[in-house]
Amino acid sequence: QVQLVESGGGLVQSGGSLRLSCAPSKIIFNINTMAWYRQPPGKERELVAAITTGASTNYADSVKGRFTISRDNAKNTVYLQMNSLKPEDTAVYYCNVRNRIQTYWGQGTQVTVSS
Repeated sequence: QVQLVESGGGLVQSGGSLRLSCAPSKIIFNINTMAWYRQPPGKERELVAAITTGASTNYADSVKGRFTISRDNAKNTVYLQMNSLKPEDTAVYYCNVRNRIQTYWGQGTQVTVSS
């Protein structure tokens, strides 16, 4: 069974930066989209950023200009560079990977931004 392993979360002050990484425990073939979602306390899960195989990207309005999603197709790895972090970015961040057959989710990594 494939698991997505996330890393890079933690506690940071407002204005700081973090870089999240996500890699599968086993290779996933024919990946279409890789993405990051987040779930703030007491709120629903929302899309943060997504990237296709062709490197087209899509961002939530709230993170445009501050976050950058990238991927390494050879390693099946997706990254989220988060700059100029704000307290409202505090959430559990989830990695999401999709191919034509299945959607995979990571276990989530906590990001806390203090004011």
